[in-house]
Amino acid sequence: MRQIFPLAIALALAAGAAHAQEAAVPVPDKGDTTWMLLSGILVMMMTIPGLALFYGGLVRSKNVLSVLMQVLTTFCVMSLLWVAFGYSLAFTGAGDAASAGPLTPYIGGLSKSFLAGVTPSSIAETFSAGVYIPELTFVIFQLAFACIAPALIVGATAERLKFPAILMFIVIWFFLSYLPMAHMVWWWGGPSAYDAPSGLLFGHGALDFAGGTVIHINAGVAGLIAAYVAGPRLGYNRELLAPHNLTFTLIGGCLLWIGWFGFNAGSNLESNGVAAMAMLNTVVAPAAAALGWTLGEWILRGHPSLLGAVSGVVAGLVGITPAAGFVGPMGAIVIGFLAGIICLWAVVWLKSRLKIDDSLDVFGIHGVGGIVGAILTGVFAAPSLGGSGVFDYAANTVGEFSMGSQVYAQTLGVVICIIWSAVVSFVAIHIVKALIGLRVEQNDERQGLDITTHGENAYN
Repeated sequence: MRQIFPLAIALALAAGAAHAQEAAVPVPDKGDTTWMLLSGILVMMMTIPGLALFYGGLVRSKNVLSVLMQVLTTFCVMSLLWVAFGYSLAFTGAGDAASAGPLTPYIGGLSKSFLAGVTPSSIAETFSAGVYIPELTFVIFQLAFACIAPALIVGATAERLKFPAILMFIVIWFFLSYLPMAHMVWWWGGPSAYDAPSGLLFGHGALDFAGGTVIHINAGVAGLIAAYVAGPRLGYNRELLAPHNLTFTLIGGCLLWIGWFGFNAGSNLESNGVAAMAMLNTVVAPAAAALGWTLGEWILRGHPSLLGAVSGVVAGLVGITPAAGFVGPMGAIVIGFLAGIICLWAVVWLKSRLKIDDSLDVFGIHGVGGIVGAILTGVFAAPSLGGSGVFDYAANTVGEFSMGSQVYAQTLGVVICIIWSAVVSFVAIHIVKALIGLRVEQNDERQGLDITTHGENAYN
């Protein structure tokens, strides 16, 4: 009996130690995981069917299927490229391991190519120390972002580019512009290693909650450059090139709005009060932008249009994207209203001055809206204006906020993004032009890309 009792104690202590060791392994919260999976689904809905229908309604009836096909195929291609190389290049350190290297501020490595080492038990840290989600959940969520960014570019060159040309262009742009910008803005060591090497713009303190620079400015500039090099559609500024189905556009726009809740609130990576704030801001900002655009159009043109209202909604969604979790609802309303007014100006006045046929106003709404939102994030993130400020992970508290310094950091991010995307896009579109050409034949363009490229008609 004397031998059994100490043995029982030893076994109990060993079991307790094993249990303590097991408890030390972080366990992802099922609520956060569920929210992030749902957010990923919502963002995918933004591309297919949301963006597809939004763009499809804006083109002429003879080109609607070509736009739907371009968006759908872009989604498919980017999904495969993301799991093959994209995730690793965006969210690891430079080199073949997750350690620092000379390229760390600009691009990741290939250590997780084809999701090597990413298993159902792998975990990824959120913005709160000690809070994790499954790494595959993060991969899925970021996959949805990587799909919609190049799909936005499709709208700038709609109705005139060869199908292989647009696909080749977006693949080059994805590797040389989207992935580096995603790495520069979003890659860091997490709250447990906040002082580790990070992406260039993250290290400079630029705030981008859900992709104002990474997605909207990046894609908007790419679309502008591609449209400039491709040249205008036949009949541009001489014939009526009106949308053929604004009902499609409204349905697509509304799907974009609902999906954007996952886009913005999901970018918090946790289901908590900050996610709720981001979701509320994703309601009030586009609402204010729609009213701002409508008011401006009413004054300028004498009538409020559905096209203007839904365009305002998208402008407001773009504007609030970089700020969603950093500003309060009053700041979000101001950002949204200004984004609506300024994007209207860009579409009506700036576009005519640039003389570039950006078919569906990708730059005027996404590029300009992203610039407005990114810079105003530096203003309305101020705690004195209802914002959250910037969290200081070293002190484990909100740090002192300098509006001037933050606006500078935001502007730096905008300028770098514009230059980077413009250079990459200019080189990429000329590579495509030299290899396979950009434009369809004039007769094919007049007849419509649906029948000449895809061999089918949307309507009988």
